[in-house]
Amino acid sequence: MIISKSLINIDGEVLIYPNFFSLEESDKLLIDLTNRINWQQDHIKMYGKLIPLPRLTAWYGEPNKYYSYSGISMISQSWIPPLLYIKKRIEELSNIEFNSVLINRYRHGQDSMAWHSDDEPELGKNPIIASVSLGETRRFMLRHKYKKELEKVKIDLTHGSFLLMKGTTQHYWQHQISKTKTIVKERINLTFRIIQNK
Repeated sequence: MIISKSLINIDGEVLIYPNFFSLEESDKLLIDLTNRINWQQDHIKMYGKLIPLPRLTAWYGEPNKYYSYSGISMISQSWIPPLLYIKKRIEELSNIEFNSVLINRYRHGQDSMAWHSDDEPELGKNPIIASVSLGETRRFMLRHKYKKELEKVKIDLTHGSFLLMKGTTQHYWQHQISKTKTIVKERINLTFRIIQNK
């Protein structure tokens, strides 16, 4: 039986499923994705300079699924078997069909993701984000955009865990993966999405 835990109780829904994939599955998927994904180093413009993102990225999905964030535009690459396997598993549980995935590769503790919401127009009115973590455990944090009195939510995303964000979560909450000075191994995070454009 797969057991979930709710991480917030207001303005959205965030569920965590620890050990969603077995250790054997997770190890195999991590190796497959590390070697088979076409990783790229994107850059963002800050203060008039191009700065490399503190992680590697890739965008896969159905044909002609475009996605833009932070001034970066991405065109989907074709699905590969390990991605389809993960997609099938999370769709069976969530009863939601996803058509694309943004993949982030955190190479060490200085690779990170700043505070943000996944609220780009192409994700629709109430974006559903299904996040799978493989590799090193990293701390995931949530904070309410408006109710500053609420405490930040903190959880360690472990090898093989599955996090599901839905409802109005992206309207009211931001999330991040912060840097750490601790020596950590690589982590791959897959965030499956539903792109509304054609």
